[in-house]
Amino acid sequence: MPIYEYECKACGHRLEKLQKVSAAPLSDCPACEQPALSRLVSAAGFRLAGGGWYETDFKSGSKKNLVGDSGNKPADSGGSKSTGESKASA
Repeated sequence: MPIYEYECKACGHRLEKLQKVSAAPLSDCPACEQPALSRLVSAAGFRLAGGGWYETDFKSGSKKNLVGDSGNKPADSGGSKSTGESKASA
C-alpha cells in the first residue's frame, strides 16, 4: 500500500496516510476539520525485489561491480597510453 501526502488548503496542515490505491482520497482535515485536503505529488520510495527483474539488480559479492570486468574497460585508459608513447618517440 502506498503512503500518500496531503495538505490542507485552509490551515496548511500536512499529513501522510497509508491507503490502498483503490481508496478514495481524504477530504477532511484532522486539524481544522475543513473539507480542504488535497493530495500532494511526492517521490515514491520503493525497492524492486523478487524474480523477474534485471540480472544486475541487487547483486552481491564479486558480481556486484560489473564495470570492472575485462570486457568493459574504459576507453580513455588506452587513449592516454597511446598519446604518451607517441610523445616519447617523437
